[in-house]
Amino acid sequence: MHYVSDALSLFSQLRWRDFIDVMIVFFITYEVLRLIRGTRAVSMAAGVAVIALLYEVSIILALETLQFVLRNLLIYSPFAVIVLFQSEIRAALTHFGRMRNPLGFWFGKGTTSEEQAYDEIVLAATTLQSKRIGGLIVIECDVGLQNFIDTGVKLDAHLSYDLLVTLFNTQAPLHDGAVIVRKNQITAASCFLPLTLNPRLSKDLGTRHRAAIGITEDSDAVAVVISEETGIISFVQHGEMSREMDGPQLRATLLSALTIARAKPARKQTQGNERTALKTAPAQTSSTKDGSLVTGTLVDDTSGEYEKALS
Repeated sequence: MHYVSDALSLFSQLRWRDFIDVMIVFFITYEVLRLIRGTRAVSMAAGVAVIALLYEVSIILALETLQFVLRNLLIYSPFAVIVLFQSEIRAALTHFGRMRNPLGFWFGKGTTSEEQAYDEIVLAATTLQSKRIGGLIVIECDVGLQNFIDTGVKLDAHLSYDLLVTLFNTQAPLHDGAVIVRKNQITAASCFLPLTLNPRLSKDLGTRHRAAIGITEDSDAVAVVISEETGIISFVQHGEMSREMDGPQLRATLLSALTIARAKPARKQTQGNERTALKTAPAQTSSTKDGSLVTGTLVDDTSGEYEKALS
């Protein structure tokens, strides 16, 4: 009880300035540790800690010679720290200077990382379009896609333009199938997706587009498809397809659709709002190759053929 009363007495003496002071120190320490995690700075910091511990041991055991050597070495320790950790210090200062929301770890991370991820996807899509290389990128939202991730090759790699373009290179072993993105990471590549079974779908639609529609019909994921034949970029969500998109349109659509999907997970509540992000042509009636009439939303293709974006 004595310790409890002392703790309560000490807590009662704390001022709001003390609380702010502690939280600022905590925030800085947390960010610094997060920056150096997994880098060589951890090993160098451990070496500095060993030297400091050795100096304390020399004091306890009265090792005069060791004390003399270490005491003279510690005089130059500030300069040694600057030289050894110069790259980490630059990275930390740059990181703090670019932060939009310093308290993001309390109130939710800012959208900077997500926007950068969108830029990587858009840049990769436009590059594949210019080279007429087919691609299928699926972005996971609230409904998990683990079953489909298990069908491919797991990567768990940082999402980047270079990696996306490399994966879809026709000479690469993983270019077939879909790339699944989860939380700004490429979780898996060469994944097999379910094809849509909608009988009203145009028979001219390719396998990539059918797979994109199929995965978005079964989940709240969104997909970006690059046609190998025409180079057209398509965006698919809830089985609906928006065609002939350029880079700025694709980025705006991704940002709008994923923001709405993550803010309101329930599909019934968000379906009307999410459709506003998709650009589709007016409803028309057309005939398929077998002569049957199909009513839906048609999107013109530069090759002269038509593909259906289901409504």
